[in-house]
Amino acid sequence: MAETVGDYLLQRLREWGVEQVFGYPGDGINGIVASFGKAGNEPRFVQARHEEMAAFEAVGFAKFSGEVGICMATSGPGAIHLLNGLYDAKLDHVPVVAIVGQTARSAMGGSYQQEVDLQALYKDVAGEYLVEVNVAQQLPNALDRAIRSAQASRGPAALIIPADLQEEEYSPPQHTFKQVPSSTPGTAWPRPVPADGDLDGAAEVLNAGEKVAILVGQGARAGAAEVREVADVTGAGVAKALLGKDVLPDDLPYVTGAIGLLGTRPSYELMRDCDTLLIVGSNFPYSQFLPEFGQARAVQIDLDGRFIGMRYPTEVNLVGDSAATLRALLPKLRRKDERSWRETIEKNVASWWDTVDREADVAAEPVNPMAIVSQLSRRIPDNAIVTADSGSSTNWYARNLRIRGGIRGSLSGTLATMGPGVPYAIGAKFAHPDRPVIALVGDGAMQMNGLAELITIARYRSLWTDPRCVICVFHNNDLNQVTWELRAMGGAPKFEESQSLPDVDYAGFARSLGLTARNVDRPEQLGEAWDAALSADGPSVLDVRCDPEVPPIPPHATFEQMKSAAQAVLKGDPNALHLVAQGVKTKLQEFVPGRREK
Repeated sequence: MAETVGDYLLQRLREWGVEQVFGYPGDGINGIVASFGKAGNEPRFVQARHEEMAAFEAVGFAKFSGEVGICMATSGPGAIHLLNGLYDAKLDHVPVVAIVGQTARSAMGGSYQQEVDLQALYKDVAGEYLVEVNVAQQLPNALDRAIRSAQASRGPAALIIPADLQEEEYSPPQHTFKQVPSSTPGTAWPRPVPADGDLDGAAEVLNAGEKVAILVGQGARAGAAEVREVADVTGAGVAKALLGKDVLPDDLPYVTGAIGLLGTRPSYELMRDCDTLLIVGSNFPYSQFLPEFGQARAVQIDLDGRFIGMRYPTEVNLVGDSAATLRALLPKLRRKDERSWRETIEKNVASWWDTVDREADVAAEPVNPMAIVSQLSRRIPDNAIVTADSGSSTNWYARNLRIRGGIRGSLSGTLATMGPGVPYAIGAKFAHPDRPVIALVGDGAMQMNGLAELITIARYRSLWTDPRCVICVFHNNDLNQVTWELRAMGGAPKFEESQSLPDVDYAGFARSLGLTARNVDRPEQLGEAWDAALSADGPSVLDVRCDPEVPPIPPHATFEQMKSAAQAVLKGDPNALHLVAQGVKTKLQEFVPGRREK
């Protein structure tokens, strides 16, 4: 039997080392689906419950593997459904390739079934590389360029293959006019280093500073060891953008934790009081949480010159690989022997973690959501991967989860879309089947996307050498983050019709799929529930009923600001008195003297 275009597509993916494609079938990709069957399902077709979930799974795979994630969908509605996940990849700078079907070439332009102008639709999200393959000889170059473009741009690329072409006999490009060959899959990427004179300028700024602060993002991950060395030489504290939460562990005494609205008080104080700022691999957008303009001299290091010097008035901009650039910079830095700045940072960090523990112990109705993550932090394996969804649960991931060892974590950072927590976890399990994965998901996101993807987890669990995949649901029957935004930003009480969620037994649904599951509705059950989930011989769901009125108080919030918010909700919030009481009890923990012995 002659090799078809669909057959060659899968062969080329195998040559690139692709082991799985996350997707959902449809007649627009029937030719490719048939090729999966002929190829013995190599690469593996991982069937999501929805194309958007397939895209999120590809993003999760790419984030945690460092490799290109591949997703696939049919023409028309399937291609449309991929968009949210692809935008997540674009905004978080993650390499993903989407392969989508299209109406047969003979029907194009005829308002045929499921005919959508995919070139126009994908022009923004896959603008780095978007091509429709219309003849077989075009395919190897187009596929190779899509993968290399995704790698080079750290973003999505897309390949459109009409349905009829997929079934045609494949013929390679010839050594002839108007045909374009390709080369062996694989690429060696350089690690660029700025010019020596630019490094001298950066060193001058950092050496002159007396109170140095470092902000790291996900782009600093490969240079984590070098960041530690720079922090040691300069006596700096290190704050982490949310996508860089796993760059450095939180048991380093000078690591102040997350920065921003979801951040910690030590990170807020670090930026408030520093005189010098080094930004490494971060595109953190909220400049109000950085030093006042003119307060600090600043240096930025980033691999992508398009995103440098745009968040703070930096004095020296270094375009280069974070690890290689920091290694070249280190010999030019002078060790600061005066350590009072570092001592202040470490004191603030120690005090903060004590405050976090006390806040998690504050009684709530029925369970304090902070306690969910604090109890996890005491038990989490050093090789775990944590995914977080968008919502109020993100606050507790950002503030309460203590990264240590080789723990990895991520979430939808810039798009901040609801629903990727569970599909990210699935992508992580395919990236690292030998590591435990934990997803922290609000009940709104669970209803939106997570419940259906439990079916996907149940289906593929046997492929994972470490079977642990824990989905923890923050069950409060409220779209809680928006509820708090309405209160704090708009001065409006909770609007029940938009904010309240139907009550669902998430653990019961999981049990119906054959997964281990627990309902938790008392704080004393939390520790045992985490122990059971983390020692289970398969995937599990923790359905934790928690208090929606525990406030995600920003690190810079004052009692006066909290008073204003309280006055707003007292206008008519359905649970106003309990809400105010929880806010006061939580905020008071910042002012309790002394540290508890653990």
